[in-house]
Amino acid sequence: MPSSLDGAGKARPLIEAFLAWLAVQKGAAEATQKAYAADLTQLAVFLHEQGADLARPGEISRKHIQAFLVWLFRKGTAKSSMARKLAAARSFFRFLQRSGQVGENVAAAVRNPRQERHHPRALNVDETFALLDAPRADAPTDAHKARLLCRDLALAELLYGSGLRISEALGLDVDDVQLTSRVLRVMGKGSRERLAPLSDTSCSSLAAWLDERPLLALPEEAALFVGARGARLNRREAARIIARLCRRAGLDVTVSPHSLRHSFATHLLTAGADLRSVQELLGHRRLTTTQRYTQVSLEHLVQAYDQAHPRSGKK
Repeated sequence: MPSSLDGAGKARPLIEAFLAWLAVQKGAAEATQKAYAADLTQLAVFLHEQGADLARPGEISRKHIQAFLVWLFRKGTAKSSMARKLAAARSFFRFLQRSGQVGENVAAAVRNPRQERHHPRALNVDETFALLDAPRADAPTDAHKARLLCRDLALAELLYGSGLRISEALGLDVDDVQLTSRVLRVMGKGSRERLAPLSDTSCSSLAAWLDERPLLALPEEAALFVGARGARLNRREAARIIARLCRRAGLDVTVSPHSLRHSFATHLLTAGADLRSVQELLGHRRLTTTQRYTQVSLEHLVQAYDQAHPRSGKK
């Protein structure tokens, strides 16, 4: 059980039961479980300081949840984090309601904080090609460093070429790669499985990495991407990999792994791909999630118009 439950006090057994339900019934990712554990522990600590007890959930009211959000706001917590903590509370009380431990979901009546609209920085096509191609022109002579670069490029090609979430890419096993069929078996959010197509360059990069991988991976390790010690690559290492590729390409910005997925979607929509197809490729359950990328694509179009059209007046 996550160490983040250490401060939950008497509410810990309830939270543990909820997390077990979340994993089994909802297929929640480990990262979601850890985040919700931390969020509910923070709520339990706050309620204790207010003279309430999450271990007696029937005594918790909507005003308690609202007060928790006000406290988070005054602490300077990001609205996106506040929304996730409220989602954790809603799921927790929904679980308690379904199991007959409370009569109502007091968190469900609390409104989400208004969100600022932040989009990851999308690379343009030239920047993307530089990030993926420049390192090949200056490959290291040291065999171990060359092997790691081979892995790094295969990861970057998948994030951009197939539009994978970083969690999806890092969750891949070798058996999920089907080079002859040019597809990947991907486990997305909510344990929803889909097949993601592979581009020509992704296939080439993956084939090269699969040749090198046995020299780096531990004998029983199933993960497609492994770290320097041979175990499954983690998110922090992946972020450093993309940052390192940005520097090797001479880019004046450093982007996150998610920015490559964002660039994938933006470039497809800019090139005329229909929204439903992009939704399927991204593994979005709702079309409205994909529609956020259309606004970014439109912004790029307007910017290009302003820079290029002779009657724009903004050059």
